[in-house]
Amino acid sequence: MKTEDIALFHRIVETGSLVEAADILNLPKSTLSRRLQALEDELNVKLFHRQSRAMSLTASGSHFYSKTTPLLAALEQTRTELTGHKSDVSGHLRILIVPVPEQLWITRVIFDFMDQNPKLSVELIVSAEPQNMIRNNIDLAFLLEDTFNETEMVARHICDEKIHFFASPDYIKNSPVPISLEELPNHNSILFRYPNGRIFNNFPIGEDKVLTLKGNLCVNNLEAILEATLTGRGISMMPRPYVQEFIDNGQLIMLFEEIGPFEGKCYLVYPSRRFISLASQRFIDFMMNTLEQHKQSNAGNIGIAAHGLIHR
Repeated sequence: MKTEDIALFHRIVETGSLVEAADILNLPKSTLSRRLQALEDELNVKLFHRQSRAMSLTASGSHFYSKTTPLLAALEQTRTELTGHKSDVSGHLRILIVPVPEQLWITRVIFDFMDQNPKLSVELIVSAEPQNMIRNNIDLAFLLEDTFNETEMVARHICDEKIHFFASPDYIKNSPVPISLEELPNHNSILFRYPNGRIFNNFPIGEDKVLTLKGNLCVNNLEAILEATLTGRGISMMPRPYVQEFIDNGQLIMLFEEIGPFEGKCYLVYPSRRFISLASQRFIDFMMNTLEQHKQSNAGNIGIAAHGLIHR
């Protein structure tokens, strides 16, 4: 029995479809079907109820999936322990990045990792839409806090996002300048929707007070927020480094400079109930080591996180 065929079986289970699994794995459907059939023949059991558009596990299939999940994880861990950092990293990584100001920096770290591991192939998925990591066979993801399932993921703190309030001179010209944060609910705010669907419209003040912001425009990426702010459509919340050039040339005005910023967090996330490949483990180590070096040298504008593991 080949472990590769068991891993393919897992991908079919997690996508719920032979066609989707074949597309994600970039394999012909006929190849996947043939290898699944060979696995069933070897086990002498039927693993799936085959339907026209979907596949559901039989009782035997469900039992096989639950028993082989820790086995695959243990096998991958043993391989890592035996090879250490001596063996070459190969295979394929699918990495999801939610659009953040550090996106380019993260991408360059990924490129550096690829240069050191030429046998590895990588697929980058940049999306502000919610993605089921297991169903879509995503190995690793860079996500904002509160946008992933805390009970099913392991997350490592990568960077902090310091968010400030901004408006254009045109907006200020047509609306009274808010003197205090308490006045913000009376203004038109440009709202942000997280990838998990939640709207970021509750802004914490102090330890026990929250402002509920209102607005007639809600978007899910920074580029659209910036454009809406520049054209005077409302007050927005954005990281200062992302808009510094527009502050310098007078196109944006930062409000409440005397008030400390709101701090959001970005994490490197992976499923806790799924075996982690050697390539994923090596990349996680590489990213955290790069962050540590960055932290020590104080290079760049990225908010460096503490080097620690956070179990969500």
